[in-house]
Amino acid sequence: MMTNSPPVQIVIIEDEKQIRHFLYSALTADGFQVYEAENGQRGLIDCATRKPDLVILDLGLPDIDGISVIEQLRSWSQIPIIVLSARSQEAEKVAALDAGADDYLTKPFGLSELQARIRAHLRRHEPQQEAADCNIHFGDVDIDVSQRIVLRHQHPIHLTPIEYRLLLTLIR
Repeated sequence: MMTNSPPVQIVIIEDEKQIRHFLYSALTADGFQVYEAENGQRGLIDCATRKPDLVILDLGLPDIDGISVIEQLRSWSQIPIIVLSARSQEAEKVAALDAGADDYLTKPFGLSELQARIRAHLRRHEPQQEAADCNIHFGDVDIDVSQRIVLRHQHPIHLTPIEYRLLLTLIR
C-alpha cells in the first residue's frame, strides 16, 4: 500500500468477538483501516457513513440475517462483499452470492487466502478516489464530489452522510 494515499477501509460485520478481533489485528497489520460491527444494523450504519472499500460479512448475525444485510447494501452500493461464514451448504452459498455477495469463504478459513481474496476484489473494484475526483452538475445543483460540497443556486446545502450518498446514488 502507498503511504501517501488514504488507507483502504474495510468494515467487518461479525458477531463473534474473537474472530472480529483476529481479523482486525491481521488486517490493520496489513495497513488497512478496519471498522468492527458486532451486528447487521451497526454494520449497515458503518457502511453508509464510512463508505468503506470492502465489507467482510458473517451470515449468522444476532439481529438480522446476513442475506438481508447483503440485499440492503446492494440497494445502494456496489462495494465488494466477502462472506465469511460457518454455513457451508451449497444452497446457502448460492443464496448469498445470488443476493449480491462477491465471494464466499467458509469457517474455518486460511488468513492468507482471505487476504488474497481481499486484494483480488480491491484490484477489480473501481477505486473510490477515481469516482471522487469529479464534479457533477445538473439543473441548478452543483456537487464537488472530492470535497463533498453540494450547492444549489451557488448556496451550500447541508446533507447528512446518508443523504449525500443517496443523492450520489440517485444521480449516477
